[in-house]
Amino acid sequence: MAYGSIRPGSVWSDTNGNRIQAHGGSMLHHDGRFYWYGENKERTTPGSGIWHWGVRCYSSDDLYNWVDEGLIIPPAPDEPDSPLHPAKLMDRPHIIRNERTGKWVCWLKIMTAGHEQTSTVLVADDLLGPYEIVATGLRPLSMSAGDFDLVVAPDDGKAYYYFERVHSELICADLTDDYTGVTGYYSTHFPLHRPPDVREAPAYFRRGDRHYLITSGTSAYFPNRSEAAAAETFHGPWVVLGDPHPGDSTGTSYRSQITSVFKHPHKKDLYIALADRWLPNVSAEIANQAQDEFRRLFAGETITPDSVSASVVVDTSIADYVWLPIRFDGDVPRIDWLDEWRVEDFD
Repeated sequence: MAYGSIRPGSVWSDTNGNRIQAHGGSMLHHDGRFYWYGENKERTTPGSGIWHWGVRCYSSDDLYNWVDEGLIIPPAPDEPDSPLHPAKLMDRPHIIRNERTGKWVCWLKIMTAGHEQTSTVLVADDLLGPYEIVATGLRPLSMSAGDFDLVVAPDDGKAYYYFERVHSELICADLTDDYTGVTGYYSTHFPLHRPPDVREAPAYFRRGDRHYLITSGTSAYFPNRSEAAAAETFHGPWVVLGDPHPGDSTGTSYRSQITSVFKHPHKKDLYIALADRWLPNVSAEIANQAQDEFRRLFAGETITPDSVSASVVVDTSIADYVWLPIRFDGDVPRIDWLDEWRVEDFD
């Protein structure tokens, strides 16, 4: 079927009729076309032992109808030690273009046994690949690096790496000139004691001279309350602006987690929050109960095996997407719920 609008939370299929698999994803606009890429979860069914099946990419000229461009980073099922093995916990691919080198640079988060989180870096001559691994097992700044975002400054091409220092704080680190490592210069932000309050899934965007971050709390696949912050520089200091979802009294960000924010290149002031609804069959009430369990667990309490968080069957192969436009109340970003909306409705 052909789409003529965006319907947040509804099943979204590509032009072949298959469910779109681009989770924890981001958007690029290149040579007049939109490219949406992310984790391919098509085989990540309960009990499969498969966490991912590579990174998939789709292209579109209207943001509604998406052509499957295939696996731009395929899994490595025959290489158990590879960070791309399907059982490895690979999350949140981010790709940026290095104009100096002409390379496309992709960073991946890999969670290893014992929950240490490392980074793998790949490069390609073409957005759609093939990508070659140039570094793996990285602990940037000797830190366990969790959810992240990559940003390139439009004026001088300098790149920045925002990541969650696992269960601790958010880091902004300068990338090297080739974007494949960190220089050693960094700043720290939002120090918090433990999940679910620690900020993760940073989604950066810039509007005029103001820098913005939208982050989520830390409660696995269960949705929680987002938080927006603003700053005058990449390194802050950041001023917390509160929950950007004013119409959601449940504190679950419309039962979703924002993964990135995309500025439409042909619209004056249209910013789109791209979010995953990881658990479409889980209510806001259950999600809030799970958050409370996370809070008690990381405070040292014992959680029973029949707890809410343990009893929910997680099937990310059927996760949906919640894309919504951002409006601005002065300089404060707000995200309202819309059952359906069209890009053409914006200037």
